[in-house]
Amino acid sequence: MLELKQINAYYGESHILRDVTFTVSDGEVVCLMGRNGVGKTTTLKVITGLLPARSGDLVFDGENVTKVSTDRRARRGLAIVPQGREVIPHLTVRENLQLGFWARSDSPSAAVEKAAFDEVYHLFPKLTQILHRPGGVLSGGEQQQLAIGRALLSNPKLLLLDEPTEGIQPSIVDQIEDVILGFKKSRRFAILLVEQGLHFAARLAEKYIVMAKGAVVVAGKSDELSAEMVRQHLTV
Repeated sequence: MLELKQINAYYGESHILRDVTFTVSDGEVVCLMGRNGVGKTTTLKVITGLLPARSGDLVFDGENVTKVSTDRRARRGLAIVPQGREVIPHLTVRENLQLGFWARSDSPSAAVEKAAFDEVYHLFPKLTQILHRPGGVLSGGEQQQLAIGRALLSNPKLLLLDEPTEGIQPSIVDQIEDVILGFKKSRRFAILLVEQGLHFAARLAEKYIVMAKGAVVVAGKSDELSAEMVRQHLTV
């Protein structure tokens, strides 16, 4: 599904990612972990094409997309819920959701469109109450539900979630966890989750990848996370 092979990336002349290598398989939930500033969000930017890799290869859904544009990657089924959510503030909730649906690569019928929106409304019932509100006036929790719903409407093969619980009230965190667990069970698409909350990540992910100083330092199954590993790499 997704393979990073010795990816190196820079901001100007600052070497940020150093030979980053890992894979995400079909239907798998993988957590990318590490202290603040180690390169987790930068890795997502390289995956989406927002930041070019200076060397290495990125393979997504069987195609080398290292030099492929961001919009073409999205059309192939790559969706992201970024830090800060990036909800369009002057568009309504419904209009923001529609942007996600328009990003699909297929040509869906009206019935498919209705079913897709109904699924999002079922997962996040609160959205049905605020469809005509501008995105900019929503609470952080409402914006996060909207951002995840928008990404789901694009019919992803791989969903990138960048710290989806950051600054969110506990009830919404529980709801997001239930949604991710549901998709993990169905294995409809893969999820790469950037998360600082160890317990949240351990409950959701099948595999973890830990970064430090722009490089992958350890990886394995989530049930193998040890107290020593947390002390060395995951405290913030």
